[in-house]
Amino acid sequence: MEKLWVSKKTGVIILLGSVLLMLVIGLLLPPIPQSQSYHNFADQRSWLGINNAFNVLSNLSFALIGIWGLFLLFSHSKIQFIDSSERWFWVSLSLGLILVALGSGYYHLVPDNSRLVWDRLPMTIVFISFVSALISDRINSRLAFWLWPFLLMIGIFSVLQWHVSELHGAGDLRLYAAVQAYTCLLALIMLLLQSHYTRSWDIAIITLFYGLAKAFELYDAQIYQFCRGIISGHTLKHLTAALSAFWMIRMIWKRQIL
Repeated sequence: MEKLWVSKKTGVIILLGSVLLMLVIGLLLPPIPQSQSYHNFADQRSWLGINNAFNVLSNLSFALIGIWGLFLLFSHSKIQFIDSSERWFWVSLSLGLILVALGSGYYHLVPDNSRLVWDRLPMTIVFISFVSALISDRINSRLAFWLWPFLLMIGIFSVLQWHVSELHGAGDLRLYAAVQAYTCLLALIMLLLQSHYTRSWDIAIITLFYGLAKAFELYDAQIYQFCRGIISGHTLKHLTAALSAFWMIRMIWKRQIL
């Protein structure tokens, strides 16, 4: 096995402590409404009759990676798992990527809060499936399989809670933001724990790509202007987030059991 930096017991304490920390921070922060300007993307060009074509079509990258993941997981590939139950986290993640392509594509055709729900729901499936796979590898497979549906419910609830709060005129993104932030934090925490596989540091690359995607999202208009209208930050966000997903599937394809 790869070098153990901290014990599993310490890892569980860090895991639970980080959950409590995120909850405390979330409660201390004021409610975070969804700004309506969020839906005003820089690149609104149509192509072949498709509204916001580049933000819509860039989602195809998620579908392709999800299909590739399912193919590898169900074909006679060299992908191996210490515990057979771990495979289902990656199946869920791959299916989630396909749903992200559908949900995000649907949202970007006519961006508004009601459609944004269908963008965010499948994203939580991807986040939670990835987290569950990491817990299975580095802490305990039975614990991960038990936590998986519970974590999925939290992720789905975070999206629905935001949507209902928007309908009541008091939008609050805190819980949904916490789910995303915790996924990235947990991925980095897992680097401190012993893995049953090679390629542990791929997790850092995955997290880096996703962080870069969020930066592209933040500077959507500035990037569009800098690139002279060729490509926007939001389109790059989709492509870079898809690259993060690609690296996830690549990791389980390339890694070996130690």
